[in-house]
Amino acid sequence: MANHIPGRTAPAPRSNASNPVYRGGDERPRRDDEPTIDTSRIRFGDQIAPTLYSDVAEAAARSIADTSMRDANKGTQLRRFYDELVMLQGKVGNSEERFQAHAPYIQMLKAKVAYAMGRKKVDGNFDRLLRHVVDQATDHRSLAQAKLFMEAFMAFYKVHRPQD
Repeated sequence: MANHIPGRTAPAPRSNASNPVYRGGDERPRRDDEPTIDTSRIRFGDQIAPTLYSDVAEAAARSIADTSMRDANKGTQLRRFYDELVMLQGKVGNSEERFQAHAPYIQMLKAKVAYAMGRKKVDGNFDRLLRHVVDQATDHRSLAQAKLFMEAFMAFYKVHRPQD
């Protein structure tokens, strides 16, 4: 030991029940916020599913309301993302030109949800949902559909998690 200080003993190696010679490393707990939400039925465009704003939105709300993280997915936190999407859609309106001008800010919602996830304010399911919704918003029409989907989602979320 090159850095041995006289009179001090080296710390005992840490052990692990499955590996008694374990000497340290990554001891982070397994992530229980891995996304389980199915976003495959959330599709915007010319032909939307008749149940997009009902059954599909409710299934998404149920998945996100059922989180094991105590402080994640509070209604006020999710509402902030919805409010920002509403604001952006209002600025875009029915103009493809304005959509192109605001597209970077729409995409920035993905960075904002990643930050909220890093602070444990939202879980992996909401992160996956919002990223999917943003990715589906490719023009002013699909952005309006994204806003309506999130509106329906928020309504069902309040039903499935009324305490927030």
